[in-house]
Amino acid sequence: MDISGSTILLTGASGGLGTAIARDLAARGATLVLSARNRELLEALAAEVGGEVEVADLTDRADVARLAERAAECDVLVANAGVGADPAFEDLSVDDIDRVVDTNLRAPMVLAQAFAKAKVDGGEQGQIVLVGSLAGLAASPGTRLYNATKFGLRGFALSFRQEMEPLGIGVTLVSPGFIRDAGMFADGGVDLPPGVRTKAPADVAAAVARAIVRNPTEVFVSPTELRAASTLATVAPGFSAFVQRRLGVSDRIER
Repeated sequence: MDISGSTILLTGASGGLGTAIARDLAARGATLVLSARNRELLEALAAEVGGEVEVADLTDRADVARLAERAAECDVLVANAGVGADPAFEDLSVDDIDRVVDTNLRAPMVLAQAFAKAKVDGGEQGQIVLVGSLAGLAASPGTRLYNATKFGLRGFALSFRQEMEPLGIGVTLVSPGFIRDAGMFADGGVDLPPGVRTKAPADVAAAVARAIVRNPTEVFVSPTELRAASTLATVAPGFSAFVQRRLGVSDRIER
């Protein structure tokens, strides 16, 4: 699908990665519908790149339903919003579980379903981009909620793509690894093991653009060795856990 001339709904637009994605898509000629919880940040971004502001809290089901109606009117859906930073085991509450599941998994699925149904009913084509994570392939200690929702999002994306392909609706999963300068890993100040390389927010933005234009199944935004390690974890999770223990991953996340 062409980006220029398309109307694109972008969730999580006020965050570091969302802002990078918005700027990139606007530079490519898209008309943006920018969504997040923070109106002030959204309006500042809209003044910079143009477009419409849709304030929505993805833990509020009425807000998600309203946003789904707006998504149905767009050409492209980019579901980028997500939360991480799992509470410690002893502090974890049901409210914490609901917040992460609603934001990272339920909302993208509701938006994708509404978007796809509107396109199919209208006989139109469309593109869905779901922003996941390498945490959807490899589990780490202390990130149980983030892992669970990103594993779930990946499963949904890969299944939904197969259903939508004959109907003219593209579905692509963009899976970043560790991103420097912006996003939850940068904001959380995670102490990465020596030698672990990172990617930049601009790399994620370029991956989203590629997903829209080319409709690949999945786009990984990570160095080759990190992608390989994550892929290995899908078939040898015990070995992956052993390596992470040797690298002190749990202690690094806690710090």
